[in-house]
Amino acid sequence: MSKEHTLSRIREIGLLSVLRGPSPELTIKMVDALVAGGVLGIEITYTTPNAPQVVKKLDDKYGDHILLGMGTLTKPEHATQAKEAGARFIVSPHCEAELANAMDATGLVVMIGALTPSEIVQARSLGADVVKIFPGSLVGPGYIKALRGPFPDIPVMPTGGVNIDNVADWFAAGVFAVGAGSALCPGAWAKEGRFNEITERANAFVMEVKKARTVS
Repeated sequence: MSKEHTLSRIREIGLLSVLRGPSPELTIKMVDALVAGGVLGIEITYTTPNAPQVVKKLDDKYGDHILLGMGTLTKPEHATQAKEAGARFIVSPHCEAELANAMDATGLVVMIGALTPSEIVQARSLGADVVKIFPGSLVGPGYIKALRGPFPDIPVMPTGGVNIDNVADWFAAGVFAVGAGSALCPGAWAKEGRFNEITERANAFVMEVKKARTVS
């Protein structure tokens, strides 16, 4: 899958589930429940136990049916590991040159974490295809709207603070896509075996994203 195709699919899907799974087995079950609910953008964070192996198993299982990536990259070697595991996009929580260069060298879609205007511009200059606004909970949709004035051509994706009640506000502000963590797939629900509820939450979230994008 080319970078252009991956970017197009992220825009089309609009929603990435950011998973910090409690165990490899539960993480795969969480993804199964999400996919059953219509969530096809999946980001497995490096804080998930055996994260590269989990991504490899998910890639073998789902292939191009889902859009699979890896997040919370904090070391340059994570970038190569993610590509070898089958990730189509990679995400860091912060903007740091050595890490960004390693991410860019993979040829995958790169999302670099930033918050301030200066960090956002730096992330873009270091190769970010999409700038991850993190933590989104600190700034809110109004901040995104303000950024669109000076930076209308920089695609941004908030992560942290995105939930089913405010997702429409984020899209109205002009985001490229959104990343949702526990508000979409609570780790506690996985530990309690509440996978049907994860599927129901996923379906409701997907419907809300579709509705929001139709309006925006």
